[in-house]
Amino acid sequence: MANIGEVVSSAAAIAKGMSITLKELFQPTITEAYPDGPAQLEQRYRGTHVLQRDENGLEKCVACFLCSAACPVSCIYIEAAENTAEERYSGSERYAKVYNIDYSRCIFCGYCVEACPTDAITHGHGFETASYNTSTLIMRKEQLLAPFPNANVGEGGRLPRLPQAGGAAPSQTNPAPAGAEPILPIGTR
Repeated sequence: MANIGEVVSSAAAIAKGMSITLKELFQPTITEAYPDGPAQLEQRYRGTHVLQRDENGLEKCVACFLCSAACPVSCIYIEAAENTAEERYSGSERYAKVYNIDYSRCIFCGYCVEACPTDAITHGHGFETASYNTSTLIMRKEQLLAPFPNANVGEGGRLPRLPQAGGAAPSQTNPAPAGAEPILPIGTR
């Protein structure tokens, strides 16, 4: 049979827990208006990635593969290409022709952001990436790129021409995901 001291200490512990519950019960409720209103996120929130541009509108990514190497789950896939005088995509000799992140594998650890020497990849505040189809969780470069800055670029204020949507054609090293929706050019959605 239980000792009387154990019964009293157990009852005291239950009373202490219930006092906290009762105290919180009469406090005003703090809720967010999401999804009716915008979600309130902290500044350091690690959301979907953003590929940044420099002040001239060129991509900051120089296809060094350090983000891909730092990723513990290998969810970043990059194909590099050389810049030419006619078509310049970044301020360096190379640029990322294909840059894919598989969000069905990403753990949002931030190692890719820390590894990037040019601060080309950052965490944004996007968080609505849920999907019933995992093939739609592969974000391509066109979906990750930051919008152009408001500065005029080049002669006549023309912006640099973007590579074709989807990067390289599907191959053994870059297969199209099964059931993936076609990648539409920016502005046609």
